[in-house]
Amino acid sequence: MKISTKGRYALRMLYDLAIHQEEGYISLKDVAERQNISKKYLEQIVPLLNKTGLLRTNRGNKGGYMLAGKASEISVGDILRATEGSLAPVACLEFEPNECPRAGDCSTLFVWEGLYKSITDYLDGISIQDIIDRNSSMGGDYCI
Repeated sequence: MKISTKGRYALRMLYDLAIHQEEGYISLKDVAERQNISKKYLEQIVPLLNKTGLLRTNRGNKGGYMLAGKASEISVGDILRATEGSLAPVACLEFEPNECPRAGDCSTLFVWEGLYKSITDYLDGISIQDIIDRNSSMGGDYCI
């Protein structure tokens, strides 16, 4: 599995919004400048995050974006599912129940199920707040 630029930038964007949440709604221009990401690229990511309820949007003079929930309640898994789609390592695990005609006889299915569980447990176990906390304890520099 390879995480796309879209997924990595979405994580950086939400991290940036979280560390600046006391400022209220934040413009994409500000996020783009701080994160060194194209504003146009962020504009493509915003609808994905809005659709899944991770962002709150405000239009107008004091408009911009902020997290729709607490940083401690938004996981890396939530963000990557919003931008990447399924995190399943194989197509047969993308839907529940597994509708693969070979599922009952597949001798390797347990391998993919175990990998999928490891991926989701790990990514769902890390919140944006965890990233903030880790980076503040390491001196504030970060790279996502």
